[in-house]
Amino acid sequence: MKKYSKETVVGIFVVVGLLSIGYMTVKLGKIGVLGDDRYALYARFNRVTGLRIGNPVTMLGLEIGRVDGFTMDQKDLVAVVELKINKGIQIYDDAIASIKTEGLIGDKYVSVDPGGGGDLLPPGGTITDTESPVDIQDLISKYAFGEVEKK
Repeated sequence: MKKYSKETVVGIFVVVGLLSIGYMTVKLGKIGVLGDDRYALYARFNRVTGLRIGNPVTMLGLEIGRVDGFTMDQKDLVAVVELKINKGIQIYDDAIASIKTEGLIGDKYVSVDPGGGGDLLPPGGTITDTESPVDIQDLISKYAFGEVEKK
């Protein structure tokens, strides 16, 4: 049997290491290589303050997708958020999408109430019933300067 030289063993080790790093990058980065196991939905918000690409999309407290992009509808003056939803998740046309905050000053995420009284949203469909994020800074300034009414 032929003995391997040190260079060959090191070369094999490096190739295996690079393949492992590539695999982990794809898995941890949630990047689809061969086929995308997600479909696109869109949500129209008045404001998307603090929301970023890659933030989670949740339903019933479980992550069902990620925020994939933003555009602005100049005609209606709204922000259109592209959501990538995992295949197999059913969302209806009467769903409600809300931008919420984890904790008091945590990251933003999109919470989806799936609906259920209407038809299923097809891939590329739009969630029209949305709730924009609450701006904590505005609330604090209104309270500090007496614009909030006590009942």
